[in-house]
Amino acid sequence: MKHEPIATANALAITFAVIFVVCRVLVGIFPDLMFTIAQSWLHGVDLAQKSSWDLTAQSFVLGLVSASVSAWLVGFLFASVSNYFAKKK
Repeated sequence: MKHEPIATANALAITFAVIFVVCRVLVGIFPDLMFTIAQSWLHGVDLAQKSSWDLTAQSFVLGLVSASVSAWLVGFLFASVSNYFAKKK
């Protein structure tokens, strides 16, 4: 299956952006639950020293942009590598 690198990268970046916004809303509504989930995803790293979430507009924009750009790069790399190996068959 051939992947168009730009289309795959765009799809992954938009997906990450939507998930990021939903996650941010959930942190605002259920901070303790989301804190517990975040700690479990970090393999039990002790986040107890962080007593609260940093929910500023600046941190939201930084997180949204950095997550989306990172996802775009991952999507582009995935599609390119996938296409490379598909040609090897």
